[in-house]
Amino acid sequence: MKKLVFVVAMMTGCAALQAQTAVKHIQDDKSPIAKGVWAGDTFYLSGQLASPITPADAAKGTPAEYGDTKAQAASVFAKIQAALKDQGLDTKDVVKMTVFLGPDPKTGKLDFAGMQSEYVKYFGTTEQPNKPARSAFQVAALAAPWALLEVEVIAVKSK
Repeated sequence: MKKLVFVVAMMTGCAALQAQTAVKHIQDDKSPIAKGVWAGDTFYLSGQLASPITPADAAKGTPAEYGDTKAQAASVFAKIQAALKDQGLDTKDVVKMTVFLGPDPKTGKLDFAGMQSEYVKYFGTTEQPNKPARSAFQVAALAAPWALLEVEVIAVKSK
């Protein structure tokens, strides 16, 4: 009888654990990757790239303009905040951030300060004092040839 009670208790515990780690993919048919994935109370947001400052104008033959690292970081962090809000989260819920930085083709140098100047507007402020654990990597190039940075985050829904 004790073994049966133990087995039932273990099965109940495993079922509860499975319920806590339910996985939900946030995706659409337009992208080959998920925008993000929920695993239990944890949300994994795919890397975000900047939106163009000025769109391409095919009629004039002009490409989209994305700006320097600081401008791209402003766009990326705003997109991250919006994506988190879409999921009922905010920057205060971010526990881990990974930043991939490429060199600015105009200078040939990495602009960590440009990225950091925008980061501090969202993390470690008086209004939002939480700072995530963070790693930053210098990369030779990102998948989008115009991109100077890509940022991914992991956020946990507070109870």
